Amino acid sequence: MAGPDPAELRRVVDAFPAAADGDASGRIDDLLDGTYGRLRRDWYPELERLTETYADGDVLREDVLEHVEAVPSFRLSDGAAPLPEKRRALAAADEAADEVAEIAGWYATLRSMLDDDPDDLTRFERLLHGFGYVLAHGLFLGASSPKRVVRRLRLAYRSVGVSIDGTDSEAGAERTEFTCPYRGVGARVYGEKWVCHEKLDRVDDGYVTYLGERGIDYQRPRDCDGSERCYSTVARDGPELWWPKTAPAAVRARS
Repeated sequence: MAGPDPAELRRVVDAFPAAADGDASGRIDDLLDGTYGRLRRDWYPELERLTETYADGDVLREDVLEHVEAVPSFRLSDGAAPLPEKRRALAAADEAADEVAEIAGWYATLRSMLDDDPDDLTRFERLLHGFGYVLAHGLFLGASSPKRVVRRLRLAYRSVGVSIDGTDSEAGAERTEFTCPYRGVGARVYGEKWVCHEKLDRVDDGYVTYLGERGIDYQRPRDCDGSERCYSTVARDGPELWWPKTAPAAVRARS
């Protein structure tokens, strides 16, 4: 099954930096518009719960990844345009406590664990990833914009029986809602949505690799808790910066 070793994931999650002392913690939260408090108070406890259920085999890697990507964030740019006041606030928070940089480093480690690495997949999953990558060369040939890419992508979805339920375009991102017809296949043996989110998504990962090399950000389908529908997005890959994804030192280097 694709995804990190449960024990290793738990070790990384447990290494979440301790809270800064009272005065520093309050100053950090003020500077970062409450992001630090939301991250510690609301987001991290749910991450702990998901880590345990992942270890028990009750949720997929995609469930954990979706939560990790939804981390409270402090924006440092508006697309490519820097936000100087926000960057100064992050620098001040970094000076107030080491935990600001430590959380950024911890988050980078956590995020990298949940990314697909073809070397960590089973042989069959590597074949699916490679198949998707090769297929992408023909599927997306000549498609250099999100609108063109998403049209080809929807064609690929339909070709394997996926029903397109809705489409939307906002701020340069193309969103596709769909229903996977294979959600219940093998459910008794492997769990619900195993085919959709553990196998067919490996083909999508090949698309992600190909498009990322060409400056297109394809956020492949994520799990759809409480709904039959899933969604994916396609957008121009941009230099948008935010903490904790972006470390304070990286912001200073760009200034």
